[in-house]
Amino acid sequence: MLTVHKIGGTSMTKFGEVLKNIVIGQAVDGNPYNRIFVVSAYSNVTNWLLEHKKTGEPGVYDLFVRGDGFEDALGVLTDKLIALNRTFEEVGLDQSAADEFIRERIMQSKNYLDNLSEVLASGYVDKSNILLAAREILASIGEAHSAYNSVNILKSNGINAHFADLCGFHDSEYLTIDERIRKTFSSIDTSATLPVATGYTKGTEGIMREFDRGYSEVTFSKIAVETGAMEAVIHKEYHLSSADPVIVGVENSQPVGQTNYNVADQLADIGMEAIHPKASKPLELAGINIRIKNTFEPGHPGTLITRDYRGTESKVEIISGTDSVIALEIHDPLMVGQVGFDLRMMQLIERYGISYILKATNANSITMVIWERDRTMELMNELKEAYYEVTEKEVALVCALGTNIAKPGSLAAATNALHSEHINIDAVSQSLKQVNMQFVIGRKDYKKAIIALNTALCS
Repeated sequence: MLTVHKIGGTSMTKFGEVLKNIVIGQAVDGNPYNRIFVVSAYSNVTNWLLEHKKTGEPGVYDLFVRGDGFEDALGVLTDKLIALNRTFEEVGLDQSAADEFIRERIMQSKNYLDNLSEVLASGYVDKSNILLAAREILASIGEAHSAYNSVNILKSNGINAHFADLCGFHDSEYLTIDERIRKTFSSIDTSATLPVATGYTKGTEGIMREFDRGYSEVTFSKIAVETGAMEAVIHKEYHLSSADPVIVGVENSQPVGQTNYNVADQLADIGMEAIHPKASKPLELAGINIRIKNTFEPGHPGTLITRDYRGTESKVEIISGTDSVIALEIHDPLMVGQVGFDLRMMQLIERYGISYILKATNANSITMVIWERDRTMELMNELKEAYYEVTEKEVALVCALGTNIAKPGSLAAATNALHSEHINIDAVSQSLKQVNMQFVIGRKDYKKAIIALNTALCS
């Protein structure tokens, strides 16, 4: 009956609530074991270490890349993390032990980074590999800090907890991510021990090379599959809701309850991750259900994500979107009937490492929606050199999703809702699966569109 639990960064920062609501409050028949916890770094810590996930504000990593005083920044970081330790004194954190641990871990990291900096300066190695190694080292600090503290607190509260440190700081073993997880958990008796694992896992392939900031959910997923978990539970500071309550109001939004992996992938594609798509695939293939729960509403069952769920009633279940995208349109009079035109354009996009969110075509035009952060002058210049006419526009994308929306009138109801608010649709997309209706609109209309669709389709 083993379950694996992922605790998000905002929840970790309020660990007293995690202890009360999840570790103790959700223990089956008072037994805190038969569970594994995988923890994120405390809120904002990974932003300080790498860069701010949303704003791009640089962290220690950027200073390392520029060779500009990253040592001093690590000192400032140490002070910040020790200050965080003080906020957990009341729930039982041994301040002296916690301070010593994080000072030692940051000192080890500094030594590694100093060595990497010297190798980088030699000019004999591939710069990208050195920078990736530095990024891995820095990222691991946050999860090591929060996992160690969690174990310390749990022990002081009478729970036999185990620090499953997957960061590999104290070994030189050449293990893949899967091998390290397998080796770590092969000797842990989860019936009598509560393991707390770092969200970061050291591996020969580099967990950030492919997953970057989604690495903690990948670790969570791999642990669940490796240990044959009955269920994988993600604890966040909010429910997976029918619409963003900040936009539509709490009274006009409710927890989804049930959905499937396909809808979860659609949400991830527009940045509203229930779980990172590369973390969800192993769970989906292994037949392990995911449950999204609100840390601060422990009595609520949350949202269950399964492979085969399909709502009995045909309706839109979630309204979501983003206003951080741009639309690129390629127009060429010679495109009509030309085999391979689309392929050549996609090969160009691939060179820039860009994955589009939406694509709509007609005889002479292709419209793609991409993340604004992926748009560069180099990309635009190359597109304009290659094609007859290239247009770009700052836009928003709004989506109406559901496991069973394939009924006559769904698309009409959505477009009518937007029309009623005088919102023009620049482009639209829906596949044969009919789980996601996507509308490209003016960015200024984003919130108005979310409210209109939620009122018309989800109320």
